[in-house]
Amino acid sequence: MTPRVATTTASTTTNLPEQLDVLLVGAGFAGIYQLYEFRKRGYSVKAIEAASELGGTWHWNRYPGARVDTTIPIYEFSIEEVWKDWTWKERFPGQGELEAYFKHVDEKLDISRDVVFNTRVLSAKFNARTDRWAVTLDDGRTVHTRFLSLCTGFASKPYTPAFKGFDTFQGVKHHTSRWPKEGVEVKGKRVAVIGTGATGVQVIQEIGPVVGNLSVFQRTPNLAVPMFNRPVEAKEQQQLKDEGLYPIYYKRRTQTYIGLDYTWTPKPLVDLTPEARRILFEELWVQGGFRIWLGNHEDVGTDPVRNDELYAFWRTKALARIKDKKMQEKLAPAVKPHPFGHKRISCEHSYFEIFNQSNVELVDMSETDIAEFTPKGIRTTDGVEREFDVIVLATGFDSVTGGITQIDIEGPKGTVRDKWAQGLRTYLGVSTADFPNMFWVYGPHGPTAFCNGPYCAVSTLPSPRSAFLAFILTY
Repeated sequence: MTPRVATTTASTTTNLPEQLDVLLVGAGFAGIYQLYEFRKRGYSVKAIEAASELGGTWHWNRYPGARVDTTIPIYEFSIEEVWKDWTWKERFPGQGELEAYFKHVDEKLDISRDVVFNTRVLSAKFNARTDRWAVTLDDGRTVHTRFLSLCTGFASKPYTPAFKGFDTFQGVKHHTSRWPKEGVEVKGKRVAVIGTGATGVQVIQEIGPVVGNLSVFQRTPNLAVPMFNRPVEAKEQQQLKDEGLYPIYYKRRTQTYIGLDYTWTPKPLVDLTPEARRILFEELWVQGGFRIWLGNHEDVGTDPVRNDELYAFWRTKALARIKDKKMQEKLAPAVKPHPFGHKRISCEHSYFEIFNQSNVELVDMSETDIAEFTPKGIRTTDGVEREFDVIVLATGFDSVTGGITQIDIEGPKGTVRDKWAQGLRTYLGVSTADFPNMFWVYGPHGPTAFCNGPYCAVSTLPSPRSAFLAFILTY
């Protein structure tokens, strides 16, 4: 069967009535699932999507090395007609696999016929007389909807610092979340990567082996952990399905704090002997991913002594992979930069080895910051100008609220930007006062940044995450 996917001209091919029960903004995991559920229940519903196809963050984040940090089959829909004949290739799928997955979802659920692609929502104004939202699109159309559901995700608005001279650089520069679909040639080039968060780590380890020279601008060391990714055979996945384990995995997601198939152990780590603790750490480490952090004993995140012990274990592992003594201190300092796990940890496979290459430089921004962009590259505050062919901006996002506040949303008492300007206030992380019938998931005050995205974005269990859906379905 040929997937029913959108083309680049899809913004004019989807019928969009002037009156709707529900208008969704965004067609990633949350938007797709809501459209699927509302449509089944007979509601008139459409989704507006700025991209040319489904996928949300997995459409926009095409940078080298983009990859999921959650294992299969946890990072996917639990809809049987989707998972029963879908097969992953890797334990931690990359962006290309996610793109193919969303095409499969579209084929099975026929989502695209109710999505307006290549279109952005400019504004939404509540009409108290009609109790409806008037939503204006960038193609000039206006839609009046009873319910407005914002499925914009927590990392949909890229953030680029206001670098002096930014537009003067004459080489190639791209933010990772706006990476060209055709890619960027970096082989043999002089490349800078600004930022060492999750995105920066993935880019650095991917392009490091092929660039001519690489300068990494680091603000804070990333306490990254290995994912130990591997290919996964189709027969291995089919066996789990045949044995009825997939529904069990999905059920397990609902029983853990973070929506994964494992969670913290409440028993204090101090109850174990030092030898038993070391064995535990080693066992969790070789399982890869977040296990060493989120599958550990709970007090590693609350007891400073236990947290120091875990950091010391992590540091020993990192130092063994870094040859240069000075580089060791930059990447895995003796004094931890923050409590282990209190800043979201990233997953990697060869990140630390990249810094053993003679053509790789680490620019410690705690010692010398970026002063300005120049036509040829970047000048730092110590007066050094480095010349580059390509600059990669792994500078993150206006996260959590940015996807919402970039839309001009006006309720009966003012705009959402003004309301949140002095501090964020929400009801259970799904709505905010004075904006009737407007809801969101996977956004402000939700579990969001510390949760498995697909589960938290689509959960319909009796919880704050699904309160808005339960409310609409019974209204």
